[in-house]
Amino acid sequence: MPRAARLTTTAAALAAISVLATACTGQGGAGADDDPKADVTIAFWHGWSAPSEVKAIQDSIDRFEKAHPNIKVKATGNMTDDKINQALRAGGNKAPDVVSSFATDSVGKFCNSGAFADLNPFMEKSGIDGAKVFPATLLEYTRYKGNQCTLPLLHDAYGLVYNKTAFAAAGITEAPVTWSEFTEVAQKLTKPKGDSYEQLGVMPTFHGYETTPQRLVAQWSPTYFTADGKANLAGDPAFAKMLTAQKDLVAKLGGYEKLERFRAGFGDEWSAEHPFHKGLVAMQIDGEWRPAMARAAGVPFEIGTAPLPVPDDQRADYGKGYLSGTIMGISSASRKQNAAWELVRYMTTDTEAVVAFANAIHNIPSTLAALQSPQLQVTPESKTFLDIARHAKSNTTPARADGGAYQLTFQDFAYAVEKGDVPDLAAGLARTDRQIDTDIAKAE
Repeated sequence: MPRAARLTTTAAALAAISVLATACTGQGGAGADDDPKADVTIAFWHGWSAPSEVKAIQDSIDRFEKAHPNIKVKATGNMTDDKINQALRAGGNKAPDVVSSFATDSVGKFCNSGAFADLNPFMEKSGIDGAKVFPATLLEYTRYKGNQCTLPLLHDAYGLVYNKTAFAAAGITEAPVTWSEFTEVAQKLTKPKGDSYEQLGVMPTFHGYETTPQRLVAQWSPTYFTADGKANLAGDPAFAKMLTAQKDLVAKLGGYEKLERFRAGFGDEWSAEHPFHKGLVAMQIDGEWRPAMARAAGVPFEIGTAPLPVPDDQRADYGKGYLSGTIMGISSASRKQNAAWELVRYMTTDTEAVVAFANAIHNIPSTLAALQSPQLQVTPESKTFLDIARHAKSNTTPARADGGAYQLTFQDFAYAVEKGDVPDLAAGLARTDRQIDTDIAKAE
């Protein structure tokens, strides 16, 4: 299963992070004064739960312990941010020393509040130049105002997964490149059935799994904030253009209400009942994990992958996409920070470790060296997402002190737009900017 996408941004998740960060404010006094060569056991909490994922984590830990025989790692999986929150609030020896989280949106809060230790001193001591080790976009979502309180631990790229058999039946020979081509292809692939559908070209509504406003607007290369830190949704035409294009697609595929009735019958995103697996949708906005999951579900059709389409006036930038991932950090309350850093450094920067982990769970490596490693297992489908990850114009959502709350504000506004509840788009974007600025000011 995917890492970052499995924790799709929700109000509940962000609320948990907010409480976590607030609870940890001022707990950064433990410091890094432990002897990293002393015999020690550190607690590592992560969110993976599937047997194959847990095994991959343990295999990495086993290799680490072999290289660092004095450090033992007690790993605990299936740990949500809410559970981490509760443990760090309680403190004491039951709290984790090292944490891995799928919530990249929370980095701004983690850094701003002091919940996680700043890793810059550890990196400097170890001679690690982050700009030479990690892609720039990954550094962007793992730090805030110079505080590198987390590091990337694998990442995800978002593109288009499609039913090649359905494409052939509709006379479509290749994936759409531009948004107008995407709209045309989606209409060709749609087969109405009464007041519903036999097959839908794509589910375009923002409740459709990974079809979020953030994923789509990335294709317009947006600037969320101005140079002085103010929300820029009204100032950058990218947001209005994306929302207008998406609403137009919704209308051409049958309208919001009809689409939402159809979506109500979809199966769980992470099960064999996913609508793409069942042939109910011919194209799916998704991450690098979907082809493997579809094959595991026994789909009877051929699968294709491609980057998401770009605006018609940005055809030259085709290949870009939205990036996210898993983060790893050290609790600021830990009294074993030097030992904890050895684990973080190994899992996030050791090329062999990163590649082995990426191969095991079908994610994208998070270091420049690992992305070029001959040991990286590459399939035609995974190459699509690797290329998206390497594309110079691929982008992400920036870290802010309110965590990902500003994204929820944008997302809620996008929900209202697609429903037809926003009569004046420009005025609505301006109001959204004011709300985001107010919320961030309160968080700082």
